[in-house]
Amino acid sequence: MAEPLAPPLLGISAWSGTGKTSLLVKLLPVLRARGVKVGVVKHAHHPFEIDQPGKDSFRVRQAGAVQVLLASRWRRALMIDDELDHEPTTDELVPLLDHSGLDLVLVEGFKSNPVPKIILWRSEVGRPLEIKPDDGVIAIATDGLLETAFGLPVLDLNRPERIADFIIDWAQL
Repeated sequence: MAEPLAPPLLGISAWSGTGKTSLLVKLLPVLRARGVKVGVVKHAHHPFEIDQPGKDSFRVRQAGAVQVLLASRWRRALMIDDELDHEPTTDELVPLLDHSGLDLVLVEGFKSNPVPKIILWRSEVGRPLEIKPDDGVIAIATDGLLETAFGLPVLDLNRPERIADFIIDWAQL
């Protein structure tokens, strides 16, 4: 049986505090309502814990399991304890997803990974809009006016339904 084809991969990138997660929280219900099944890979800049102390899966990890797959009828979670000598890349993480149930993968963060991406920009964040030719940027989403859009489409950050239209068209879904 052939492996399912990897779904299109699209990054949502911006400076911290710009609203990447806020956009995803607004965008995901719109995409889902349009029948698009989306996976999300989110970058964290700090250690995090998704399991709860005292729970069996936590205890098993603490006892030495380097991978724990927690599964129920409603949800599955794979926890991998593996301290890397580098920040993980999308090339390493996306294959961990079950592609058979996905139409699209959105990647939050991973600003320097070479994937197609929409850059978010808000003037009040106080950081410049910098786009390099090799960034893979396909559009800019903003809530303000830009001095230059670098020849890229400009999306209204406050109109998630329009951003969804753009993504669906771009990914040919």
